[in-house]
Amino acid sequence: MAKKPWFRRPSRVIPAGALALGVIAALVWTLSPWPASLLIRAMFEKGADDTVKEMLPYAPDAALLDEHLDVQYGTSGADTTLDVFTPNATVGPLATVVWIHGGAWISGDKDNVRPYVQILASRGYTTVSLNYTVGPEATYPTALTQLNDALGFLVAHADEYNIDPDRIIIAGDSAGSNLTSQLATLTTSPAYASTVGIEPVLTKNQLRAVILNCGIYDVSEIPNAPGIGGWGFRIALWAYLGEKDWSNTPGGEEMSTLDYVTADFPETWISGGNDDPLTPGQSEKLAARLTDLGVPVTSVFYPKDHEPALPHEYQFHLDFADAREALEQTVAFLDRVSG
Repeated sequence: MAKKPWFRRPSRVIPAGALALGVIAALVWTLSPWPASLLIRAMFEKGADDTVKEMLPYAPDAALLDEHLDVQYGTSGADTTLDVFTPNATVGPLATVVWIHGGAWISGDKDNVRPYVQILASRGYTTVSLNYTVGPEATYPTALTQLNDALGFLVAHADEYNIDPDRIIIAGDSAGSNLTSQLATLTTSPAYASTVGIEPVLTKNQLRAVILNCGIYDVSEIPNAPGIGGWGFRIALWAYLGEKDWSNTPGGEEMSTLDYVTADFPETWISGGNDDPLTPGQSEKLAARLTDLGVPVTSVFYPKDHEPALPHEYQFHLDFADAREALEQTVAFLDRVSG
């Protein structure tokens, strides 16, 4: 029989206090979306800052634009503010692009899209970028209600900000595209507005078109999405919808605008990168659905083997020639739909 070692092995006993803290930490991560969503937010904010720096060299000279910053459209402080940009010496109201930022419904800020909306303003448009309350600080449909209120504010103050209230184009990126699609569906489908419980402030005739970049329109796919990206979306939707089993909530169904769009949906620009995992099951699927309904659709997609590979929200990466071309095509779309 082998002899037992003469030395005492170091104790593996974990102090009770440390064990209790570990159990509490584990419970917090499994019972609340806060820790994981704040971690995701920090990662997204770093990416957004880098993207803004990439766009800045392409932004017009600020002296060429009139701007109104941090305008309060609601009563929730910085969460309900907007920025307005319009070309200098504008005479009369202009067609207006209202841009809703992305960030997986749990991050983002109107400043993330400032260079892009400044570029669009320099092409002869009034442009607006908006804040809204993200999750988990607030849950659905808070953001949607705020954005609808913001549109009402812009119409009410149209003369002050060189806005033509009969030529509104709503635009968004990523989660902002999802919100854009909901606002457009609210505006054009009374049945959907009744289901969501929000009275749209725009009429169907005021909403000329929508621009949808790299969005999500069918959240039913998210519960089974693979990898860390799928995990991140599940956390984000838990934080945004307020329920861990969010896929069975009314909000989880209402966010899937693919199931609610009608033939009255506005004329649409829609795009996604070939290296964006959301493009096949989200953007291309919505483009096909709208086309089947008879909605005029301008879609910009790329072959799977396109080089360079274009990532999620490629349109903001203006160092890519494809992003610059997409910008020019977006402006051409705006020129046409705004009349």
